Amino acid sequence: MDEVKQIVTDIKNRNFKPIYFLMGEEPYYIDNISKYIESQVLTEEEKGFNQMVLYGRDVSIEDVVGHAKRYPMMSEYQVVIVKEAQDLSRHIEKLVDYAENPQPTTILVFNYKYKTIDKRKKLYKTLKKSGVIFEGKKLYDNQVGDWIRRVLSGQNYTISPKAAQMLAEFLGTDLSKISNELEKLKIILPEGTQITPEHIEQNIGISKDYNNFELQKAVGARDFVKANQIIKYFGENPKDNPMVVTVSLLYSFFSKLLHLHGLNDKSPRSVTAALKINPYFANEYIAAARNYPMKQVSSVIATLREFDVKSKGVGSNAVSQGDLLKEMMVKIMN
Repeated sequence: MDEVKQIVTDIKNRNFKPIYFLMGEEPYYIDNISKYIESQVLTEEEKGFNQMVLYGRDVSIEDVVGHAKRYPMMSEYQVVIVKEAQDLSRHIEKLVDYAENPQPTTILVFNYKYKTIDKRKKLYKTLKKSGVIFEGKKLYDNQVGDWIRRVLSGQNYTISPKAAQMLAEFLGTDLSKISNELEKLKIILPEGTQITPEHIEQNIGISKDYNNFELQKAVGARDFVKANQIIKYFGENPKDNPMVVTVSLLYSFFSKLLHLHGLNDKSPRSVTAALKINPYFANEYIAAARNYPMKQVSSVIATLREFDVKSKGVGSNAVSQGDLLKEMMVKIMN
């Protein structure tokens, strides 16, 4: 986020670089930086002659360089944006010569999604000297909640830990998808609002009571009644609650409990740091570790591996998701 802010600030202050090479597995910031350059560098009058969008599948590196070497017309700069630039990956090293001596009146932007260039090669080192290289990295599951909070904080909203966890669980690590849902909430809710589980349920359609977050909480607390209510709901709504996701999240939860059992210091602060979780949930993990001794945690992890295979249809073709969930829950909580 800090790197993105610096890039945006420099562009806003018209401190441009001749090449912006935006790459990596996570396309969210690649798209947003590119859109910012596209919308901010030139006036509407200047864009007609001086802004060009190319697509990697339709051009060669030589074509891109040819456009980049042109001079702007009635403008200080021209902007050349290469979208889907990863389609040029086989020949991307040919960009070296231009990167060594880029046209100072051209702002050349590469949207090189889902891939990175080899950091050992000359092109990477040359681009580092002459332009900006930004790498969009996928967030880990445990980083998504914090990302949601930071984004909303910058837009004068807050979100409860449970609501952030619900979004992260339901939408995964796809930042573009999460951002779209947050935009919907911002249209409905006034600035200064704290987004709650009720807001998520009413406007995005995620149940605040019957979701994997609540299942994890019920299992950790050994609340048999609540856990069974949730898996019954999951069995009745399998499309919205795929078992493979439930198994994956429970596996992550019990893996963290195994890590917790190995800690010498089991204070909330130590657990938060070691497990990389929100401090709000530390006591929940500590209580779950008391409910599941280390030997049992190991057994539960083995059970979850077994049902991970079954949830993908191996050896359980005739068994419904609801029945598999019930069987799994019995093995975990007994």
